[in-house]
Amino acid sequence: METRQSQGRKIIHVDMDCFYAAVEVKHHPELRGRALGIGGPPNSRSVLCTASYEARKFGVRAAMPSSQAVRLCPHLVLIPPNFELYKKESRAVREIFNRFSEHIEPLSLDEAFLDVTDSAHFGGSATQIAHEIRRLIQKELNLTASAGVAPNKFLAKIASDWKKPNGQFVIRPQDIAGFMPTLPIEKIYGVGKVTAERMHSLGLYTCGDIRAQSIPQLRLWFGSRGEDLFRLAQGQDERPVEPHSERKSLTVEETFAQDVHTMEECLEVIPDLYRDWERRMSAGNYHDRIRGFVVKVKFFDFKSTTHETSSRALPTVQDFVELFKHAWARHAKPVRLIGLGTRLEGEPEIPYQLKLAI
Repeated sequence: METRQSQGRKIIHVDMDCFYAAVEVKHHPELRGRALGIGGPPNSRSVLCTASYEARKFGVRAAMPSSQAVRLCPHLVLIPPNFELYKKESRAVREIFNRFSEHIEPLSLDEAFLDVTDSAHFGGSATQIAHEIRRLIQKELNLTASAGVAPNKFLAKIASDWKKPNGQFVIRPQDIAGFMPTLPIEKIYGVGKVTAERMHSLGLYTCGDIRAQSIPQLRLWFGSRGEDLFRLAQGQDERPVEPHSERKSLTVEETFAQDVHTMEECLEVIPDLYRDWERRMSAGNYHDRIRGFVVKVKFFDFKSTTHETSSRALPTVQDFVELFKHAWARHAKPVRLIGLGTRLEGEPEIPYQLKLAI
C-alpha cells in the first residue's frame, strides 16, 4: 500500500516573507520602505531576529549583532520583537493551512510543511494548492509568502527559497535528475560553515560533485554521514511530514568533516554556532522557557560528554565557552562534533510554532 513516504508524495513548504518585519509594517504602515531590523539596541548583546529587504541591501541579516547591523546601515530602524503579535498573525496563517491539509508540520512562527498527497482540492494539484494558499495569505492577511512544491521535504524547502520573496517554485519528480547536479552543497541541511569549508578542500562544491563519489569514499571522508550526503545529493528524502510535538530542548550542532585537535580550534567554532542557536531561539520565541543550557562534545572515537547548568537567564556565547572548556577537559581528545543547547520548560498556550524567515 502506498504511503506518504512513497515516491508519490506531494509536499509544500510555505515560508512567510521576512515575517516579523512584514508584520510590523502591516501594523505600522509608516515603516513601509524603511530599513528595519527586529532586535535589541546596538549597545546590547542582542542579535537580529530578521531584517527587512531594504536593510538586507546593506548586508544586514538575521543572527547579526545589532551593533554590527547599525554600523552597516546607520539609518536602520531597530524594533524590539513583539512575539504576541507575531503569534497572532501566525495563528491566522495556520488557519489558512488547515483549509487544505490535516498533515501540517510547523517549524517556527512562519514556516511549515504540508503534505497534500491525498488532498482533493484543485484536483489534487499541489502547485495550485500552494498558489491558493499564497493568494489567501495576501488577500486576507496583507502578508506575502513563498512556497516550494516537491516530492519530499528536503526539495520543497529548497524550492521555497528559489523565488523569494512572494514567489513559488516547483520541483517535479522528473526534474530531480536535472536539478540536483548544480545545487551547491551549502543547500544540504546539516552542512554548516566548517563542513562546507572541508568539503570545498576536497573539491566538493555541488551535489553533482558528491554524486560523483562512491559511498565508501564519502564514508571515509565523513564517517556515518557519508551515505546520508550521497542520498541527499540524489534528491532523496523519506522523512514524513509530522505534526508538532512539544519541544523540550533546542540544540544546534556542527559535525566536522575532519577531527579538530585543539581546544583553541574548537572555540573558534562556538560563536557561529551561538548565532545559529540564538536565531532559532528567537524564531521559536523560546527565551522565556529556558531552564538550563548545555554543551555536547563528541570525540573522534564517538564517545560523548555533556556539561550543563541550570539557569533561567539567556546564556551568552561566553557561558557556552566555559561549559565547553569543562566538557573538553574531561578527555582532551580530537573532537568530531560540538553542540550547544537549551533545556526548555513546557510549552505555553500556543500549540504550534512556525519558523523564522531569513
